[in-house]
Amino acid sequence: MVEESTTATGPRVVAHPTMADVAERAGVSRPLVSMVMRDKPGPSQESRERILAAARELGYRPNASARLLRRNRTKLIGAIFWMGSPFQVRVVERLFSAAAERGYGIALGPTTPDRSTDAVIDQLIEERVEALFAFNIDPDSPEFRDAASRIPTVLLGEWNDDAHSDNVHIDDDEALRLVVEHLVSLGHRDIAYVGGEGGIVGRDRAVSYLRAMKEFGLEERSEVIRGSFFEEDGAAAAREIVGRTQRPTALVCAGDLSAVGALAVFAQAGLSVPDDISVVGFDDSYVASLSYNRLTTVHQDVDATADATLGALLGRLDDVDRPPARIATPAALVIRATTGPAPSA
Repeated sequence: MVEESTTATGPRVVAHPTMADVAERAGVSRPLVSMVMRDKPGPSQESRERILAAARELGYRPNASARLLRRNRTKLIGAIFWMGSPFQVRVVERLFSAAAERGYGIALGPTTPDRSTDAVIDQLIEERVEALFAFNIDPDSPEFRDAASRIPTVLLGEWNDDAHSDNVHIDDDEALRLVVEHLVSLGHRDIAYVGGEGGIVGRDRAVSYLRAMKEFGLEERSEVIRGSFFEEDGAAAAREIVGRTQRPTALVCAGDLSAVGALAVFAQAGLSVPDDISVVGFDDSYVASLSYNRLTTVHQDVDATADATLGALLGRLDDVDRPPARIATPAALVIRATTGPAPSA
């Protein structure tokens, strides 16, 4: 029996409705509900309308519930991600092979400026995914909130307090502490950060930078240059720095792409990295290890992220009542050629 709470506009579903619940609400048999949901001939128009109205009231979706899918399995896991992020793409690639080892497939739901979160989720639900993981999703999306109340979901890319979803995310505080510790060990004190924008993760990562600077007694020298994760964000910050009379000796970027943009502008301006200024990225994506970048960066463990995501999803498929978990993946610093001793005054 489905559990409900009552609002001023009537009953509101708070659990996982089944065909039996729809049948009880409509006052008909379960086989009749099944025929209507499969659009089979036989039921009268009046019965169809009554059953569909009951399904809407309960929030029932054919094939979307994990309990229903146990009888009619698709073994599909939906993936919502941005193809422009090297890290997200690598996690999805890893999940393809990890899920296949467990007998599951991945249904792709890439987001674009023209495809909203709701549209992507609708597509994946139509493909009858049994579970869903999503990067940096809008937690207020009506379609996401609906899906998360029915099937196992994992949120990645940022910490989120969604009541239904597991959360897998790198330990940002430890990551930025490692970065600042490394730069301080090289004599840097004026360490700027470009970031703070780009959703919850942008905000949280900037806060982690400020915490790290405070931990090392550099709170008064903290500086957040507003920007997001992309090449032009790093390039804009670097242009601003180049125009100053007194520059920071190190620049920490919210992402590798942002750091690469900064490297290009510094090179154009004739500033040597790391002799004149050190640069650090975040993600350890493929662009960081390219021979002409050799970027010092925070390593996000793709395997650990994928394994934690898959483990959480399969665990919830086995036990739909298990409480959501918050899983912090480890952070590590990969030191390459873009950081060095602070230049002397």
